[in-house]
Amino acid sequence: DCIDFNTMYPDCHGGGDCASFNATFPGCRVKFPALIADGGCEGGVYNTEECGWDGGDCVIEGYPNCHVNIPSWIGNGECDEGEYNTEECGWDGG
Repeated sequence: DCIDFNTMYPDCHGGGDCASFNATFPGCRVKFPALIADGGCEGGVYNTEECGWDGGDCVIEGYPNCHVNIPSWIGNGECDEGEYNTEECGWDGG
């Protein structure tokens, strides 16, 4: 949430230049940096290597190379197609 973000990157709060955020995620260019590492996988441009897979929010335990926009679909008992049903994602978590 924003409180955690402001604690982690105080220079972004109150119109700062976000130097610590930019040092942590140098290639991450998103409209709302506070969504990075907020506890929810935003997907899209937030779920990139440059943005640390949304600051870790999109990382799936046991599948370090699986990068999907809805991580909760992996291993949820339903067979999802496309990027979910790949070797990197454990064939949709099995």
